[in-house]
Amino acid sequence: MQHLYKALLTCSAILGVLAIGILIVGNSLNTTGPFVIGALVCLAVGGRGIPAIGQLSFTIWVFAAVAVGLYYPHYFRQVGDFKLTRLIVPLIQLIMFTMGTEMSLRDFEGVVKTPKAVVIGLVSHFTIMPLVGFALARGFGFDPEIAAGIILIGSVPSGVTSNVLAFIAKANMPLSVTIATVSTLMAPLMTPLLMKLLAGQFVQIDFVAMMLHVVQIIIIPIVLGLVVNRLIRSGVQWLQTVMPVLSMVGVLMMLIVIVSSGRDALLNIGPLLFVASVIHHSIGYLLGYWSGRLMGLDEQTCRTISLEVGMQNGGLASGIALQMGKVATVGLASAISVPWMTISGSLLANWWRNQPIKEEAKLEQEVWT
Repeated sequence: MQHLYKALLTCSAILGVLAIGILIVGNSLNTTGPFVIGALVCLAVGGRGIPAIGQLSFTIWVFAAVAVGLYYPHYFRQVGDFKLTRLIVPLIQLIMFTMGTEMSLRDFEGVVKTPKAVVIGLVSHFTIMPLVGFALARGFGFDPEIAAGIILIGSVPSGVTSNVLAFIAKANMPLSVTIATVSTLMAPLMTPLLMKLLAGQFVQIDFVAMMLHVVQIIIIPIVLGLVVNRLIRSGVQWLQTVMPVLSMVGVLMMLIVIVSSGRDALLNIGPLLFVASVIHHSIGYLLGYWSGRLMGLDEQTCRTISLEVGMQNGGLASGIALQMGKVATVGLASAISVPWMTISGSLLANWWRNQPIKEEAKLEQEVWT
């Protein structure tokens, strides 16, 4: 396998050089598509042979998915009379279902074992990101529906990849799972409430309709996943391997469709919206970390809260925007936030992975085991 990995890395380097050469000589960005995408795919697969690159594998796949959506949007917008944006909600439901198959009642033990950390994480999550999103929406002066999208991305529960990143960052994995699970179950109430309070001045918010949409998109699939976990999975070993892979494929497919659907608008307003997204999630990571520090929590726990606050469920935000009939406007913020927070979260987690953790964290971790 090492020979194959080396060959793919070599191929990635060659394709990357060709893409740069074509851009310099021909000054044509559109023709570099196959080379850029090919280089990223080869790097994602070939990099598995090198631990330092292998840790960034999913991040590289995210880059590849974004590139596909930007270079070839026409292939992922419509097939015949069927608009592929209709796949966004089913893909989110698939991801939530796989999340449910990974869950059990043990995920809620942290609420009893270390309630302080859980409460700080949840309060930070549902205050920092919504309020920062509101401030950015007002400060940047975006159009009302774009502004509502920024607030929406701050009002959804923790992202589906936060648990993976917590593992990479050597954070408190059980706490990460607990906060992500509880915040997701709180979403039918908290997301519509925050949108009504903060985004109601920008767009009309139907509280009950949005609450029902959230239940349909995440709660029902999670419950079904829990049932599968309880009744079937214990006797079917291959599901333990298939479900996480299925979830990651679903995330990438959803990302391609989202980027493709908003590609034209992204190229117009994208740079400014990207700056807002960088500020939004960076403040989320920073304040999430220090909210834990100021409350006397250990390093592992602070890393966990940082990731749980900064990483949002962008897929749910896209699904809500679609249900509102405004995926091309309200959904734009999530189209940029999903790839950015995945990339930034992965980079932060990998940086933390190489930072030593003080002995204080070990005692806290023992409480969970």
